[in-house]
Amino acid sequence: MHVAIPFFNRAAQYWLDQPPSSLAWSLAALVVSLAGLLWTWFRTTSNDKKGGSPIGRPACPPELLKDDLKGAVANAYAFEREITVPFDIGDTRVSKILVHPIKSCRGTSVNESRYSPEGLENDRRWCIIEAGSHAIITAREVSKMVLITPRIEVDDASPYGGRLVVSFPEDSDCEPFSVPLYPTQDMVSDWPVVDDCTMFGTYVVQGYVCPSSEPGTRSPSEILSDYFGRAVHLVMKGPRVRPCPPTWAFPDLEASAVFQDGYPFLVASEESLQEVRRVVSQFAQDETPAGRIGGIDRERWRDGGVNIERFRPNIVLKGSGVPFAEDMWRQIVIRPVEPTEGSDETRTFSLVSKCTRCLLPNVDPTTGVRDAAVPYKVLMKFRTGRDPARKSKACFGCNAVVGGEGVVRVGDRIEVKEWAGGIGV
Repeated sequence: MHVAIPFFNRAAQYWLDQPPSSLAWSLAALVVSLAGLLWTWFRTTSNDKKGGSPIGRPACPPELLKDDLKGAVANAYAFEREITVPFDIGDTRVSKILVHPIKSCRGTSVNESRYSPEGLENDRRWCIIEAGSHAIITAREVSKMVLITPRIEVDDASPYGGRLVVSFPEDSDCEPFSVPLYPTQDMVSDWPVVDDCTMFGTYVVQGYVCPSSEPGTRSPSEILSDYFGRAVHLVMKGPRVRPCPPTWAFPDLEASAVFQDGYPFLVASEESLQEVRRVVSQFAQDETPAGRIGGIDRERWRDGGVNIERFRPNIVLKGSGVPFAEDMWRQIVIRPVEPTEGSDETRTFSLVSKCTRCLLPNVDPTTGVRDAAVPYKVLMKFRTGRDPARKSKACFGCNAVVGGEGVVRVGDRIEVKEWAGGIGV
């Protein structure tokens, strides 16, 4: 566009400078000028609607993506690329399901999980808050939270369906504790209510302060306060609905969540992770000025070993063969391997926005140590400008909502019901 505008301006000026010997000359000048204006308007409007930059994007067939990182890694994503859609996603299936019972604490990989419109069963159903301000604490501020291990123990004979058992690293000197999994209404009537659990200064969520399920033991608040070194509480989500905000692609979105950052589900693919790993590895090996990333440990990240748990998704997919294919799906249907009863509506997941990332993925889920550069600074090199609402943020994975209740299992098959376009949702 920057080349085309001067071209049309010069052309128009040339014709206007000629003697008005005939009406044809004037008409020609007018036509050329209007053509330039219309061309400029079309290119700008087209890219604005896509949420893109005004320079436009060349189409990039999926089969060429594998060659993108050949050559200088720092320049590999210098130009925005648009994938032509739809494309064949092959035999794409659910490869991993991760449940995180307590927000920002360790997750658990499961073979199947029930889900509702508010997320996977027991995912982010609990959180830890500051006792005074009621602010929800995350591993963004306290990285060692990822070393707290919550475990769901179902017990059908129990009056409250089982327990949430919470344990700590051995060197913490904090004893394990448990809380009721599904407390009865009579039980919670005696629990302290916190109506203003706040997250990011944006969401206000209702919760119950959890007591221990074992009489005569220290309360969860006491044990967690020892671990954090300040007064905190373990809180279970209360009954008041917490609405999700609308997105650029879904301005009329009506959905609710519990203690997730924004939306009930986070979907990502192994192909996207492999692409991140490859870029990390390339940057770790590129010692030229163009490949410089502040704070990167080149030896540690030479193999690009970023694991999916850092991104804390719920549903991980594999099989499309295309990095970030999930960006381009507006609706997917997750079909069980064995046909069961139920409608497509209850299995249809709408991918409402890309997930913009913070520094949390830099925290190693096995050590609780935050890396100075990976993957956040690397993502900033090639995954910004993807979310039209927050173009300065790097993206990985997509936020999703679902139309009903059901069960998702590892091995379930993915169908794309509606495509979002070459730049995605």
